[in-house]
Amino acid sequence: MEWHFPDQHAWRIALSFLPVTANDLPNGLNSGSKSPALASIWAGTVPGIVLVAMITCVAYSARNLSGLALFSPMILAVVAGLVYSNVLGMPAHAKAGIAFAQRRLLRFAIVLLGFQLTLGQVAGIGLGGVGIVAATLGATFLFTVTLGRLIGVDAKLAQLIAAGTSICGASAIVATNIVTDARDEDVTYAVAAITLFGTVAMLGFPLLAPLFGLDQHAFGLWAGASIHEVAQVIGAGFQNGTFSGETATVAKLTRVAMLAPMVIALGLMARRGSTDASAAKPPMPWFVVAFVAIVALNSLVVIPAQLHSVVALSAQIMLTMGLAAMGLQADISQLRSRGLRPLMLAFSAFIFVAGFSLVLVKLA
Repeated sequence: MEWHFPDQHAWRIALSFLPVTANDLPNGLNSGSKSPALASIWAGTVPGIVLVAMITCVAYSARNLSGLALFSPMILAVVAGLVYSNVLGMPAHAKAGIAFAQRRLLRFAIVLLGFQLTLGQVAGIGLGGVGIVAATLGATFLFTVTLGRLIGVDAKLAQLIAAGTSICGASAIVATNIVTDARDEDVTYAVAAITLFGTVAMLGFPLLAPLFGLDQHAFGLWAGASIHEVAQVIGAGFQNGTFSGETATVAKLTRVAMLAPMVIALGLMARRGSTDASAAKPPMPWFVVAFVAIVALNSLVVIPAQLHSVVALSAQIMLTMGLAAMGLQADISQLRSRGLRPLMLAFSAFIFVAGFSLVLVKLA
């Protein structure tokens, strides 16, 4: 399940999955309209999408550089977007396209993540494994949100860090932000913090397996239940053996499946805490329903392996573009203003998820 820089043919197929249809174009433009007003609207969208696509290409290419292969394109895209906007400035005519990438593409990418999971895979780690993953997720989320409140971290930022630590890194942060509606700087901060400690876990956990007396199954379950990003879990798991890597991957994908109920719960909390019922976020976002439906479809229907790989690549491209857009809209001065408390919160959450899941694995 390692990602490689795709060739031109794969990129063309993958990009065909982008949720841009004739209905997304301004009325009349798709039929050849020469209306200056409509052309102006479309011209305001295209530059932003092109800029985001360029940064995405840079992120994929940068992984070929020495020392950067450890990081996913999503993480590199956030950094590249952040550097671009804060050094060169944000082009005003690109804002509409950047907003499109940040909203439409991210939601659609999360839906496509459902193709990476089947109910049979979840069953593969057994009821005990599912229980460990679920208990670790719930306990870590509650611990992080509670500690964030105690040390004075903004509630929305604390929720993003909690989701990224307890579920699946940057993807969970993006999905959670759809219902929490935090600032772009908070999303960028959360992604950066999660990346830092997830990388530490990826490099350090395999060294700890002999110390804790973990066999391949136990280590795979621990890595899958506690390390942040899917790519980081795979990297750590397969360092300890093939069976360990396979177990870690399934455990991690089980956490990904729990993204849907977590987002629904946060949506309900947002609705209940809002004084304006009409302004509250819906408790069941459309992309969550679609994600669950795709998992069910993937469990019932055999999808050709080639199509599977194209869909997986499409999902990663769109996630990368969305996070590049977030990086473009983030302000470094705003990141500095958050101080060290959110970073300490992310570190505490990292220690908690590692320790809590290890105890459950040893007890099991």
